[in-house]
Amino acid sequence: MSIADNILRFRESIPPHVTLVAVSKTKPVADLMEAYEAGQRIFGENKIQEMTEKWEEMPKDIQWHMIGHVQTNKVKFMAPFVSLVHAVDRIKLLKEINKQALANNRVIDVLIQVKIAREDSKFGMTVDDVISLFQSKELDNYPNVNVVGLMGMATFTDDQRQVQAEFELLEGLFLRFRESANLTILSSGMSGDYKLAIDNGSTMIRVGSSIFGAR
Repeated sequence: MSIADNILRFRESIPPHVTLVAVSKTKPVADLMEAYEAGQRIFGENKIQEMTEKWEEMPKDIQWHMIGHVQTNKVKFMAPFVSLVHAVDRIKLLKEINKQALANNRVIDVLIQVKIAREDSKFGMTVDDVISLFQSKELDNYPNVNVVGLMGMATFTDDQRQVQAEFELLEGLFLRFRESANLTILSSGMSGDYKLAIDNGSTMIRVGSSIFGAR
């Protein structure tokens, strides 16, 4: 199936309230443009330099999502245009995004990444840290950052019960602070587990290989 066919197939298979982020990292602009011509307007990248180069070359009605781990010294390069930063996993990063958003006269939307997986390779704040963040006035210090939701990545395992439990943990945290913190986005689920994520409250899925093919 073509990239365009895959986009349309996903659109038909997910509920209307779920947003599809096409994970386009390492893929050439020609592939992204095929998805664009099929109506896709949200693309996820995990390297700021690559995302910036694509932003400069491609149509300006695209929303660019930074989905990878972010180094603070690279924030300035994406601050002029990034639509959503998925992986805010530490206060130091919040501070830098706020600083660079202010410099660009913007308010940048971000998601707090929660470490729900058991794998040490996964980033994210602990559940306790997230609870403390929302219960404190810490976010008031960053007026140019708008925390709009949570993001989490489940353990890469065939044990569906474990993945289910991790998604349930993330959803519970989201529901706990949804009203008080004005959270609207729960970003969880990728090509291999997006259906389970949607069943557990995900409103945004990140799909790469099932759209663009294997890397």
